[in-house]
This record gives sequence, structure tokens and C-alpha cells, in this order.
Amino acid sequence: MTITPLYDEIELLAKTASGDQFAFRILYEKYSKKIYTLSVRLLHSEILAEEVRQEVFLKLWMLGTELTTIDNVEAFLRTLTRNRCLNVLRRIVLENKSDRELSKNYVDTHNETEESILLNDMRNLLNAAIDLLPEQQRQVYLLCQSEGLKYEEIAIRLNISINTVKTHMKRALASLRIHVSTHTDVAVILIILKLL
Repeated sequence: MTITPLYDEIELLAKTASGDQFAFRILYEKYSKKIYTLSVRLLHSEILAEEVRQEVFLKLWMLGTELTTIDNVEAFLRTLTRNRCLNVLRRIVLENKSDRELSKNYVDTHNETEESILLNDMRNLLNAAIDLLPEQQRQVYLLCQSEGLKYEEIAIRLNISINTVKTHMKRALASLRIHVSTHTDVAVILIILKLL
């Protein structure tokens, strides 16, 4: 369904404000990928980007009647996404501050080779975590994240219900978050922050 920019979006916001789930779904489908892409660029993590995307749309839904005051949906969502990403980065840094030894020994110089290696290590860590997922969770995750399929499309392709797809995705994201969080160290986070 194609939406003409401003007028239809204001109407969609008004309908969403009154609890219209279909209008909300249209907004979600239009901006979901943009929010995810921006989040991945800022966080360098598909898992955290998915978390931010969910939080941004939850916030949008929870705004209720305040939605009618938004003039530019895309600008509003970009700002909301950027702020959530910064909050996530702050949270990660705070969670890892207990490791003072590493942060004291960290040399604040720009070393592209070291940063590239560490970012590659993070990608490898995520790929290893994906490989540890049960087969169906891995399939659902990869179809959604790598191929960009919607839950409905995944359900059709795998011949399972949409609720099963949602359950597999939720469990996969939870497992990946746990795996990555237990293997992330302060040096990687600091390098990511410096790259922004």
C-alpha cells in the first residue's frame, strides 16, 4: 500500500492515537527498516538494533493522543531512534565500568587495524551465537534479519503460524542478547563509541 507523504501520515497518526492497530501497522511497515538500518549503523549490532526498533515503536504506540502533535513522522522517528541508541550505548558503558583495569590500560589512540579486528570479532561473536541457536530459531532469525522477510512471509515459507514465528524470533533474540552480553568487553564498547 503506497502512502502519499504528509496528509496520509497525519491521518495515520490520528487513527493510531485513537487505537487503530491497522494504521499503526502501516506506519510500522513504512519506517521499520529505516529505524533498524539507522540503529545498526549507530550500534554496530543487529541484536541491539532490533531491540531499539521494538522500543521505538512501543514508544510511538504509547504516545496516544500526543501523536497528533507530530508534524514530520520520519524526523520524529529518527530523533527517537538516535536517542534510544545513545541510551543503549550509555547503558552498556555503565554496565561494564566495573572492569577498571581494562579501561585504565586502554590507550586512546586511533588504530584502524585494531578497531577493524575488534569489530570483526564482534561480527564473528554474533555469527557464532546464531550458529548455537536451535534450527528453527536460526532459520526464523536469518530469514527476518538477513533476508528482510516479514513474519507473515516467514510463516508461509516455513509452513508455521505467525505466532510460532514470533515466539522463535523472541527466543532467538533473547539467546543472542545473553550470548553477546557475556562475551562483550569494555574495549569493544569504547571503540564503538569512538567511531560514532
